[in-house]
Amino acid sequence: MPAVSHLQSAPAAYPDEIGVEVSNVTKSFGGDTSRVTVLNGVSLTIKKGEFVSLIGPSGCGKSTLLKLVAGLSEANGGSVSINGKSVREAAKDKAIGLVPQSPALLPWRTILDNVSLPISINPGANAGRKLRDPKEILQSFGLGHALDRYPAQLSGGMQQRAAIARAFVFDPEILLMDEPFSALDEMNRDQQRMGLLDFWQSNRKSVLFVTHSVPEAIILSDRIVLMASHPGRIAEIIDVDLPRPRNEALYASDAFRDLEGYVRSALRKVMEAARV
Repeated sequence: MPAVSHLQSAPAAYPDEIGVEVSNVTKSFGGDTSRVTVLNGVSLTIKKGEFVSLIGPSGCGKSTLLKLVAGLSEANGGSVSINGKSVREAAKDKAIGLVPQSPALLPWRTILDNVSLPISINPGANAGRKLRDPKEILQSFGLGHALDRYPAQLSGGMQQRAAIARAFVFDPEILLMDEPFSALDEMNRDQQRMGLLDFWQSNRKSVLFVTHSVPEAIILSDRIVLMASHPGRIAEIIDVDLPRPRNEALYASDAFRDLEGYVRSALRKVMEAARV
């Protein structure tokens, strides 16, 4: 196993261009007598090419925040913009790629047809856009041998890889991922996260990633956003000052273990405060 010191560092700073801007967002559900505030005063900026993970206890609003950025829900207050545009405009421009918890593949279509589906059902969005070749994307995710197979013929990990590949077809500026590996066993999950890491390191999209796994957040991210609950809010933003490109060797480093201990401690404090 190569030493961590052999890894090359990422560029010292990202461009100042902002990919995602969340400003003082509030989100509530229910009527006047039963209203529950899920998010309160959340502000977050994600730079272009930056990988940011959301982590926190269940019910702190991680997935709700992701849905607001995706345009699947609307805030009660505050604003969300992508590349300086409204979420609605960004979605129309196909600037957003979404990977849900479940692969959501159509069982009667081959893997290639599933990944090609966004192109076939959005012909108007193709004009003037840089489209990615579905075959090439699938090959990049190690699925070149499975183009003509159906979802039922693939493992859960392979299905999830196909779902991630589908999100890259329109070459989106921002990729939103809602616990995409949560249903996988630990060994398969680690393989998938390293595959995602390799692909991201060669493409450098802006990513907002929801996870409950501390090691996953650290190995993937530039910053970790720790959220608290009741109501959902940002408790702390933690810089992941570890070299890139990254690989499995990083798990064994003192720097990784120190950061993991810090994040777990901060997470425990947030959860203890919620029980008071």
